[in-house]
Amino acid sequence: MTAARAPDRQAAQRLAAIVAHFERMGFARHEPKLLQPAGVFLDRSGEDFRGHLYLTTDASGAELCLRPEYTIPVCLDYLASAEAGKPAAFAYGGSIFRAPLNATSGDGEFLQAGIESFGREDREAADAEILGAALDAAAAAGARDLSVRIGDAGLVAAFLDRLELPTVWRRRAESGHARGHSIAKIFTPPSRKGVEQSGVLAALAKVDPADARRLVEDLLSIAGITAVGGRSAAEIAERFLDQATLAEGAGVSPEKRALAEAFFAIEGPPDITSAALRKLAEDAKLDLAAALDSFDTRASFIAARGLNLDDMIFSAGFARHLDYYSGFVFEARGAAGAEPVIGGGRYDRLLKTLGAKADIPAVGAAIWIDRLAGAARAGDAA
Repeated sequence: MTAARAPDRQAAQRLAAIVAHFERMGFARHEPKLLQPAGVFLDRSGEDFRGHLYLTTDASGAELCLRPEYTIPVCLDYLASAEAGKPAAFAYGGSIFRAPLNATSGDGEFLQAGIESFGREDREAADAEILGAALDAAAAAGARDLSVRIGDAGLVAAFLDRLELPTVWRRRAESGHARGHSIAKIFTPPSRKGVEQSGVLAALAKVDPADARRLVEDLLSIAGITAVGGRSAAEIAERFLDQATLAEGAGVSPEKRALAEAFFAIEGPPDITSAALRKLAEDAKLDLAAALDSFDTRASFIAARGLNLDDMIFSAGFARHLDYYSGFVFEARGAAGAEPVIGGGRYDRLLKTLGAKADIPAVGAAIWIDRLAGAARAGDAA
């Protein structure tokens, strides 16, 4: 019995050491409630995420879940506090709960520690601080020499804006990138469903968008259809036009696709990739100066913290598969192919979706305690 509990004690000790390290750095300890409103997670991750949640209801019928992560609960508590909108920094550490899927084994409870920083306008310095603090805390718990991979959702957004894709393709590219899809998959038109629908979509793609929209709305009006599934006739028409644009690949020239492939293929140490990105932007006459200046400023702050940029890999195609990230993103692993020990990034737009009156600068990082032991062993073996 004693031997079986030893790993749990070690994990608890690592957790305590990490949180204490964060507190010494000035992050105030905060623990959100274990029970959280389920809707806030389902609204952002979709109904597919329901299978990951441990769900219950209260006496009023409100749907609740055991805390599946820390970022959103910490954000909600921050917004409900007197500190909302002001600079504040929090540390946390405890259990999160995600149900195993497909009958896989495991109890679904994991230990996680982390930090969140709100309200700082010096975004690049805050990004560097969060990355450095997370790596320092992991090292204090025995996980040293982690390999760091970074990306920049803000730079990706700026690039896609300058590429001037049709709105539906712009959305598809951004969401596909966030989910880790390849450029080939993102820009491959979706398969058509049925010969009749294919004909309609092909016809719509060949006429002026305004005329096509009026045609669909007129057809729906003639059929006596004013709403379907909560969508108005105008919204249905817009959806048809989006499907037509995707089905025909309209608006994505071979030149734009080639430029996207070149952009997302850029990878290497930050200094080298910065030069490559600037050359690509100059050759393609894309104004990415502001985004790349921010990129270089952040790299300077990271280096100023004593971290070796040459040991980090920036990838334009790297994303953390959560759509609320809006800027700097990163992961740190103990070995190639291993699950990340640390993950985090900037999410300036999230707090407004949670009730803030305006966007609030925010960046954070989480450390998976159960993965620290493996990373520490990998470091010792190296």
